[in-house]
Amino acid sequence: MTRHKIVLITGASQGIGRACAEAFLAAGHSVVLAARGQDKLASVARIAPDRALVQPCDVSDPAQVDALFAAIQARFGRLDVVFNNAGRGLPATEIADISWDDWRRVVSVNLDGAFLVARGAFAMMRAQDPKGGRIINNGSISAHVPRVGSVPYTTTKHAITGLTRTLSLDGRKHDIACGQIDIGNAASEMTDAFARGVPQADGSLRAEPVMDVAHVASSVLHMASLPLDANVQFMTVMATKMPYIGRG
Repeated sequence: MTRHKIVLITGASQGIGRACAEAFLAAGHSVVLAARGQDKLASVARIAPDRALVQPCDVSDPAQVDALFAAIQARFGRLDVVFNNAGRGLPATEIADISWDDWRRVVSVNLDGAFLVARGAFAMMRAQDPKGGRIINNGSISAHVPRVGSVPYTTTKHAITGLTRTLSLDGRKHDIACGQIDIGNAASEMTDAFARGVPQADGSLRAEPVMDVAHVASSVLHMASLPLDANVQFMTVMATKMPYIGRG
């Protein structure tokens, strides 16, 4: 990147979020580490404690998200980049067998949380001087093509695409760029089961290839490195041989 930036990463305690947080810190940027697990966040912050802000936050809780942005304002006074990454899923389950509580658990993080973080970031970026910034939403390839038995997750990820497109329009007059990265089979805690077998559209259970999560981190770094007059609107990064087109 051309200059030091203030970067917020949600879901920064593990998986994709942690890999991205480590990459931004290694590149010399200040990173706000947000997730529910304070101990895991603290272990990431040890990479560069002078440039890391550990802020435990449940993104589905409006009060905690408000506190997150208040902490960013108090520590750094501005915000340049957000990786809106926090998310969760369920084991493959047909819709008739999904409880309301399970539906709400996924939607509250993946959609309500993404909205709350985007709202807070947009407000801060619009008001700061110089104004502007970049919001990068984690869409997942499920924003395009679903897995079997994934109604809550896939529905929220399709909604993220609508959020991305609308923020891109609303942000223009404020120099706020918004893009989306759609990730497939990055090796992390969430994809450990892929080696044992994943339900396929034909009813079979098959192992799927994964890619190193470092490729996601480098992709997010690239998106964030662009000047605000350029934008990666949508990027797909995935394990080359995984099921994707038609999930086959």
